[in-house]
Amino acid sequence: MDIKHTSSLTPDLVCEKVKTIIEDHKGLDLVVVDLKEKSSIADYMMIVSGTSNRHLVGMAGAIVEGIAKSGLRARSVEGLTLADWVLIDLGDIIVHLFRPEIRTFYDLEKMWGVVLPVSQLEVV
Repeated sequence: MDIKHTSSLTPDLVCEKVKTIIEDHKGLDLVVVDLKEKSSIADYMMIVSGTSNRHLVGMAGAIVEGIAKSGLRARSVEGLTLADWVLIDLGDIIVHLFRPEIRTFYDLEKMWGVVLPVSQLEVV
């Protein structure tokens, strides 16, 4: 049930829609990792920070609701209870929402060879 199989929206268009939702909800330091040539798990991985647990829960809800309006459903949403790291599986797109210190600790960007945004490099 990947996005490309359940909707006329391509993963690229869904990625842009999610990016817009994140920007509208004041997500911080968004990084989009193109996984098409790196992995078969998804086409894109999106990594973004929020200012608090409440902010992450709100962004996650907005993403799930926003893609639902396009006729798509999230496969799963994990981590809402603690909301330090929320993962949204959209099939061809995986969205990671982090509190900044948790994002720095796990450093997913480094694992995929992506340079961190300047503001993330300043987090200690």
